[in-house]
Amino acid sequence: MQTFDAELSDNARNPPAGPWWSELNRYHWFVLTVAALGWLFDTMDQQIFVLTRIDALRELLTRNGLPPSRGMLGEYSGYATSIFLLGWATGGLVFGVMGDKIGRAKTMLLTILIYSVCTGLSALSMGFTDFVIYRFLTGLGVGGEFAVGVSLVAEVMPARARPFALGLLQALSAVGNISAALMSMGLGRLEADGGLKELIVFGVQIKAWRILYVIGIFPAFLAIVIRRGLKEPERWQNLNHTEQTPKRAGSYRELFGDARWRRHAIVGLLMASSGVIGLWSIGFFMPDLYDSVLRKSYAGSDMNPDQINGRVVFWKGVGSVMFNVGAFFGIYAFTLMTHYTGRRPAFAVAFAAAMVTTMWVFLKLNNFSDLFWMVPLMGFCQLALFGGYAIYFPELFPTHLRSTGTSFCYNVGRIVAAVGPSALGLLTSRVYANSDEPMRWAGITMCSVFLLGLFVLPFVPETKGQPLPE
Repeated sequence: MQTFDAELSDNARNPPAGPWWSELNRYHWFVLTVAALGWLFDTMDQQIFVLTRIDALRELLTRNGLPPSRGMLGEYSGYATSIFLLGWATGGLVFGVMGDKIGRAKTMLLTILIYSVCTGLSALSMGFTDFVIYRFLTGLGVGGEFAVGVSLVAEVMPARARPFALGLLQALSAVGNISAALMSMGLGRLEADGGLKELIVFGVQIKAWRILYVIGIFPAFLAIVIRRGLKEPERWQNLNHTEQTPKRAGSYRELFGDARWRRHAIVGLLMASSGVIGLWSIGFFMPDLYDSVLRKSYAGSDMNPDQINGRVVFWKGVGSVMFNVGAFFGIYAFTLMTHYTGRRPAFAVAFAAAMVTTMWVFLKLNNFSDLFWMVPLMGFCQLALFGGYAIYFPELFPTHLRSTGTSFCYNVGRIVAAVGPSALGLLTSRVYANSDEPMRWAGITMCSVFLLGLFVLPFVPETKGQPLPE
């Protein structure tokens, strides 16, 4: 196999023809498949949490002697999400460094094992405290996987195919979200029909949310495939055959000691914070808003609480499918747009569209039919940004800092973003507590965060058509 330097030189002299995927060999496809599955299962875990946190907290707070009101559920849901994001950020910072120091493949294996096992442990929760501890531990693995996955794909793929492969990797994350939603819908229907009523283990009635967390342990088997077939990228191997760079690899002192990489890290952090807060503090609370809309519509019906809960779980799952169908196309639309316009113009359109559509959905989502057009539109616009992060962040940093820098942007952004769900929860339970649907107005208020991404764009470099920095 030719070296990456020779490959770049050949591409410069003789630009390849044909579609981007024609340049990929069998091993390229293997790497893309493994990285996509790792991220797909990662996002499946995230979505399981998003879909189940209200049901889980309703049961767990009641067990702890705190019969939850709608406002209390919103507040504790915000706290649980913030703790999950803090674990995510912590894991990202730690495993981002490890990805540069010990290798992309080894670190990916560790992160997948952590988030799979700890997701399974979440099914054993008996109260709010142990639930959020398990979510923090799960976040450690979830946060570490993204940076090493995109670094691996960016370094293995041919130069022309790189942005398309990264865009496809991120777009396939929507499949993980949809998988979680479909499982939630099926279990919600089963629960509504009384199919779980007799399922009692150690005196605890097993509800749909616990079963979903048990299913979340199965991605651990992907670690076997990684252990057997995945090699470290040639760029990383060559880096570690030199005498100087291993000591510098994965060093935050090195990242911030160089003015160029420091600037890239700061602007990347601000861009990521805008999108992550927007998604995790607003977009991923859409199921909670829809929960409120549905329960109002079922009020006064002759259905019992289990039937109502099962139907709400089912239709929240449908909403998640709609959101992520839109997300899949939004991410890949960003990939195509940035190929023609460049990174900065594509981000400008995406930040503005995410803000406008999210405000519109939280203001106007009132009817059952709105689920099928408003929610996909919001998913398209909000998740398009994340296709941009997957393409852009690896292009900002050299090989010995690529995983560290990408993880810093994406995961320190989550430390900043961790205050977002708690802020939304406080807005819901305190500021707008007297309104009929406090979640609606809290979400609209939070949409101003997308302006941060627009403000920072004039300061970010354009990387379209440029080789990865070394």
